[in-house]
Amino acid sequence: MSDDSWHAICQSADIDEGGMLPFEVGNFQVALYKVNGEIFATDNLCTHGMALLTDGFLDDDVVECPLHGGMFNVKTGKALCEPVDCDVKVYQVRQIDNRVEVLLAE
Repeated sequence: MSDDSWHAICQSADIDEGGMLPFEVGNFQVALYKVNGEIFATDNLCTHGMALLTDGFLDDDVVECPLHGGMFNVKTGKALCEPVDCDVKVYQVRQIDNRVEVLLAE
């Protein structure tokens, strides 16, 4: 039996192209990003320090943490440079009509 479930987060128009938004869903801190019209989701906490990725900078599909400058690919979660050496968790995203939903597991 799976504890996975889809959570409606926002409307797709709520996120500007090249933008990112933070959301809290239960115990989850989620960051949504819009890159080339597609929406991606990751944990919003940097794996290196207690910083919100959405307080950083998004350049194409790379988010830079505001605290120490670590970078992650928002599509894959891959850690791209020092000081981060642990990938950030990514979540599946789907859009139903204009509603953005994220698959979260407890």
